[in-house]
Amino acid sequence: MQIVILNDANEVAAYGADIFTKQLQKKAESVLGLATGSTPVALYQELIRRNEAGEISFKDATTFNLDEYLGLDGSHPQSYRYFMNEQLFNHVDIDKDKTHVPPGDAKNPITACQEYEGHIAAAGGIDVQLLGIGRNGHIGFNEPSSGLTSRTRVKTLTKATIDDNARFFKEDEYQPHLSITMGIGTILDAKKVVLLATGENKAEAVHAMIEGPLTAACPASALQMHRDAVIVIDKAAASKLKDIEFYQHIEAENQKLQAYLASLS
Repeated sequence: MQIVILNDANEVAAYGADIFTKQLQKKAESVLGLATGSTPVALYQELIRRNEAGEISFKDATTFNLDEYLGLDGSHPQSYRYFMNEQLFNHVDIDKDKTHVPPGDAKNPITACQEYEGHIAAAGGIDVQLLGIGRNGHIGFNEPSSGLTSRTRVKTLTKATIDDNARFFKEDEYQPHLSITMGIGTILDAKKVVLLATGENKAEAVHAMIEGPLTAACPASALQMHRDAVIVIDKAAASKLKDIEFYQHIEAENQKLQAYLASLS
């Protein structure tokens, strides 16, 4: 894991945007894995700004989202398809036919999960996968006890996740308790993974992910096995880590190495 500790949420978003910018500049036809939730919004806003400024283009890119509520179609305001359209796709030069979100309204969700895996494989796999982390350590909708080699599937949401997401639903509005989510194994197949976390309410989960054991009790701990996982967090989210100075030292040395390698090219 590469652990990057920054001052605040704005710096976290900018750092994450830099990774996606470099990826699109290096490979215009990149396959990007995207996430929903409040944490990625600032990153998406920065990518929109860079797209409008002509710094990056999405016109040749393909995207796959992590998850979707089962039972909501893409026009529902609480669906993740709707979220992605509003927060990113409607504002950049992307071909929406090349943007993929698990179909929450699938007649046969089991078959839809298998097909989603097939679409990712047919696209050549995901180049960079964006993640957030839940307070209970979930990534995507892979809740605690999820298999560490799991694939895209229907998943029951925990009460903690339902409670956390209740703020997005009106009091009398139907809130799904099931989802379709990429599995942990699917996420680990991505060539690069970028996880963003901000705020003290994520500090325990961040600690468990980075310094705890590899365990299904904290699904995000599976990223310890990934060959290129970048964890970008602010000081508040890092507040429960025991080795902050060590991580900061390693990152400073890593930046020197990257600068040296860039000077050779």
